[in-house]
Amino acid sequence: MDIKLVIVGGVAGGATAAARARRLNERAEIVLFERGEHISFANCGLPYYIGGIIEKRKNLLVTTREAFMKRYNVDVRINCEVVAIHRDSKEVEVRDLASGETYSEPYDKLIISPGAEPVKPPLEGIDLEGVFRLRSIPDSDRIKAMIDTVMPRSAVVVGGGYIGLEMVENLIHRGVQTTVVEMADQIMAPLDPEMAAIAQAHLKERGVRLELRCRVESFVRDPDGLKVATSRGSEIHCDMVILSIGVRPENRLAKEAGLKLGDRGGIVTDSGMRTSNPDIFAVGDAVELTEYVTGRPGMFALAGPANKQARIAADNAMGRNSAYKGALGTSIVRLFDLTVAGTGANEKHMKECEIPYMVSYTHSGSHASYYPGAKQMAIKLIFSPDEGKLFGGQIVGEDGVDKRIDVLATAIHGGMTVFDLEELELAYAPPYSSAKDPINMAGFVAANVLKGDLEVVHWNSLSEHNGNNTVLLDLRTKREIDKLGTIPGAVHVPVDDLRATLGTLDPAKDYIAFCAVGMRGYLAHRVLVQNGFKSKNLSGGFSTFAPAKEEITG
Repeated sequence: MDIKLVIVGGVAGGATAAARARRLNERAEIVLFERGEHISFANCGLPYYIGGIIEKRKNLLVTTREAFMKRYNVDVRINCEVVAIHRDSKEVEVRDLASGETYSEPYDKLIISPGAEPVKPPLEGIDLEGVFRLRSIPDSDRIKAMIDTVMPRSAVVVGGGYIGLEMVENLIHRGVQTTVVEMADQIMAPLDPEMAAIAQAHLKERGVRLELRCRVESFVRDPDGLKVATSRGSEIHCDMVILSIGVRPENRLAKEAGLKLGDRGGIVTDSGMRTSNPDIFAVGDAVELTEYVTGRPGMFALAGPANKQARIAADNAMGRNSAYKGALGTSIVRLFDLTVAGTGANEKHMKECEIPYMVSYTHSGSHASYYPGAKQMAIKLIFSPDEGKLFGGQIVGEDGVDKRIDVLATAIHGGMTVFDLEELELAYAPPYSSAKDPINMAGFVAANVLKGDLEVVHWNSLSEHNGNNTVLLDLRTKREIDKLGTIPGAVHVPVDDLRATLGTLDPAKDYIAFCAVGMRGYLAHRVLVQNGFKSKNLSGGFSTFAPAKEEITG
């Protein structure tokens, strides 16, 4: 099939689409325009290059223009910006940024991958020297050059999203004391607050200052560096600022071409990645996607979905019939010794969508407890209250988080339930897991709730139950309580003493049992209800409750 395919934008979406299209059609003419100097680079690796973890700049380059052209026979034109799409004549207008020349390029099929641009609010001083944004290799070059030459002592990262927090870790690695200013009441918006609280506590332990529920209002340079004025009326003095406020879709081309946009500005596509014009496809961060779990429109600035969309767009541009089923938004980030990951819908979004759901918490070791080095991970499941279908999962821990979040992502994609998690046969050897993997344990607990074997109270609703007729039973050891504290008003009854203590309990009272992670609470619940008492268990135990209730500021 003789066809001319023009692709706008490189990196994950455009370069993948070009390579896929060539593999499908050796005779097609393929032209790729990239306004920067790099056709494809690892933008997810930029913070680690700045931090010195990735030592060589060239390792960020996935491929070069010359190598890509030679391997795929694609006409790659770098430093060329597509400034307009003329749908009627099926041409794009291109400006050569080196010469300033403007010319037209015809197409049969067009794939646009414009990406997303960092949000730049109209704040006083936002363009001052020492205030940086991080999107491209030149951006990382400027930040790294300042750290290498000036050796700043302090920095402010504005925004507590994934890129911002990766920058925090790498700034600390370079010896730069760092403050995070985040206008929301938590970092990492895809997480629910009690899971984010674990990460916040870890950042504080590593010396990171967190200013939550706080907005930046201006930047001012003085002889000592920069002053960051905040909505609290305070000023934070620092040597440099990294803006990581978020991104918005680069939709100008699509908008001016009359392509349909969604409510959040994303380019609307069908399952074949076609825009409202059937000869124009769109992929990547600028595209409005279908959320796999809710079926609603969503935006996901992630490399994985962009690559998959690019393959599907190329398939359809070359005459195949492929469909994109939607995005889970699976993501993961390292924060010093901690790994934080999520997939599917979070609890906040389920409430927004008014979809009924239930949640459960477990805390399990990354591998067998008797094998040295096991680390505990917190797992939150979100699932339907009827058949237990999985909607989402979040995991925070030091080891083994990555493989467990991938199991949950696979399970959600496959339409599996918490009962299926009970039955999964996962690899076990003492250095890697337990005979009952943390995923199995999460399934057991969620299934127990659905079966009625366990009735739970969650950390954020405990106060609603803590009245005069309710008794909190702390089932942990005295040593645990002395070390970690307890919930105010709780009565200490070690779990192994519970049966002997039943005669002293009042059957007219409501009991909420809790321990460190929920296991002893579950055992106590079964003892209590089978002896005629009204009982519930604090889901996730003290390990979920304590961080979620801690105020993290400064």
